[in-house]
Amino acid sequence: MSKQITLLLESTNRQVQAPEGIQAFSLLDDEMDGNVVVAARFNNEYIALADPLTVNGSLAPLTVGDTPGMRIYRKSLSFLFGMACREVLPGRRVVIGHSLGHAFFHQFLDEGPKATETVAQKIESIMRKIVDDDLPIIPDEISWQDARAHFKNGGFSSTALLLEELNQPRVGIWRCGKEMALRHKPLVHRTGLLQVFAVEAYQGGFLLRFPATSSPHHLGEQDAQPDLFTVYEEHKRWGRILGVTTVANLNTLARNRQSARDFIQTAEALHDRKIAQITGQLLQCNPRPRAIMIAGPSSSGKTTFTKKLGLSLKSAGLKPQLISLDDYYKEREDIPLDEDGKPDFELLEALDIEEFNRNLTDLLSGKETEIPIFDFKNIGGRLEHGRTMHLDDDGILIFEGIHGLNPHLTPDLPKDAAFRIYISALTQLNVDDHDRIPTTDNRLIRRIVRDHQFRRYPAVDTLKIWPSVRRGERRHIFPYQSSADAMFNSALDYELSVLKVFAEPQLRAVPPNVPEYGEARRLLSFLRNFSPFPTEEVPELSIIREFIGRSGFRY
Repeated sequence: MSKQITLLLESTNRQVQAPEGIQAFSLLDDEMDGNVVVAARFNNEYIALADPLTVNGSLAPLTVGDTPGMRIYRKSLSFLFGMACREVLPGRRVVIGHSLGHAFFHQFLDEGPKATETVAQKIESIMRKIVDDDLPIIPDEISWQDARAHFKNGGFSSTALLLEELNQPRVGIWRCGKEMALRHKPLVHRTGLLQVFAVEAYQGGFLLRFPATSSPHHLGEQDAQPDLFTVYEEHKRWGRILGVTTVANLNTLARNRQSARDFIQTAEALHDRKIAQITGQLLQCNPRPRAIMIAGPSSSGKTTFTKKLGLSLKSAGLKPQLISLDDYYKEREDIPLDEDGKPDFELLEALDIEEFNRNLTDLLSGKETEIPIFDFKNIGGRLEHGRTMHLDDDGILIFEGIHGLNPHLTPDLPKDAAFRIYISALTQLNVDDHDRIPTTDNRLIRRIVRDHQFRRYPAVDTLKIWPSVRRGERRHIFPYQSSADAMFNSALDYELSVLKVFAEPQLRAVPPNVPEYGEARRLLSFLRNFSPFPTEEVPELSIIREFIGRSGFRY
């Protein structure tokens, strides 16, 4: 008689006995609340439905209506896309790039012809056939030697190089027919679950479109975000010039301290060059704007960028004055409440907009005015006295905050009176040709490190509030990014090799009995791909110092 394990099915609050090794899909319904079940949470860890269960625990479904479930759905779509590409485009190297709205951009990294709509439709047709065939996607494990030979001989050079860097004796893989991929994260257990997608030609490559978590049953309007595409492609081009486009390339540099130092210095020089270009763009405006509005999502490096931009403006002969929009927060009792009855600091209405515009009008008209100071650390509110400020003829105001691009912040300010900058951390690195590094994960790891370094928050607290932060970004920041006059990419290709040193101990401290454990385990698994870089080589004025500490700037 086979060994039995005890499982609590959370969706029905029912306890069952099951044979050891049973697969999760045998115990869960195909749908939950009208949404397709694509994976599971077992003892708070994300698992594939095809994974065997070998110990007692609690089991809950993950659907396409959940953020983790949709993430797995999208990764599974990429696997399916790769299968179809190898059938339609044998011998071509099609590499996953970055996200654009609700789509992944894939591009060719060879000298063959660019994508056409005809080829895109062929790929989509093959994908739909694989979906109709409802093929199983099976978790498996093979030796390092066999995995290396398979990927190297199959033209997956970046995957083979990553395996050489990791040197694990056994390698987890996914199998679907003759297709094989590294098992970085869970996938759906059968192709028939992948019903909602589209493939379109775009900018010489392909857009693999997928649904939003909020509406998982249909595709929305295409939102390719051409401005962000340009920023991404510029950073990708830098990566190709430097020969570092994957984690394996980066890990090779980590083995030699001088190589790591040179790469850090080059990455920082590219940042400084871009800031100088933005300064030049601003100076060419006629008339020259007297105010700069800077916005970006959480942990995008807004504060350090603002300070570095200030230095650049000083070198151009201007007198910048930096003002944080956070200083305009209302007193806590006046902050609007969210749906859970807690103060919602993400809302524009949490700021004293009337006072802000009064101060702005006074400064632009040459009057002296008093800017409030919000003390977050000690009193959690405004200081009794602010700081007196006056704008000289050669002065320029720099406002930084999440609502900097929101037109409702400055309803009466003429458009050409301010220069608007959007900042985010848009990493160009891939794990390998088929597994991208999400910008959101990059920012989340930054925030986990900063919250612990400067606020002594444990990682579990940061993970707990992150969904709320993301909701605020989607509502109050992303809708206005296209109004920016300039965009700055704050990602540094070496940064995750530095941040891992600080993040891993915090993530390992998240206990298995909390819901955030699944996210902690996912991020730990991701960071294991990186070899550490020497943290002491990070320059004191680097944006990364905002998160790891010992910055040359005062915050």
